[in-house]
Amino acid sequence: MLLKLFLLFTLIPIAEVYLLMEIGERIGFLNTVLIVVLTGVTGASFAKSQGGMIIGKIKANLSQGMMPKEEMVEGLLILAGGIMLITPGIMTDIFGLSLIFPLTRRYYGKILIKYFKNKFNITDFSQMSKFDNNNYNSEDDNIIDV
Repeated sequence: MLLKLFLLFTLIPIAEVYLLMEIGERIGFLNTVLIVVLTGVTGASFAKSQGGMIIGKIKANLSQGMMPKEEMVEGLLILAGGIMLITPGIMTDIFGLSLIFPLTRRYYGKILIKYFKNKFNITDFSQMSKFDNNNYNSEDDNIIDV
């Protein structure tokens, strides 16, 4: 795991710097900086709007007593995409934008849910679909209903 993190934090920045240098050589330094800033600002505003929509969906599901599992995964992906857009670079901007766009985000979400199910040996999410308030005896003195 330590080796994977080391490679992640060394190879990706080296590839980003190389790519920025190549693009800068072809289209010029200022144009390259403009592209990085433009994708960052555009992506950040899109992440904000998509994040607001997901928060609204989470609130709606919770008010109906449903567990917002897909929405929570999508919110996590939007957060990860926003973090990637903050990092300067072309590859991270492209991947960050793909985490924010709804079509690709849903695709990544399905992969992530499948990974969680396999990793934690979860076979049935149906038990998590609604909050169950009828699991306890209200006569019990040990439970304080707030």
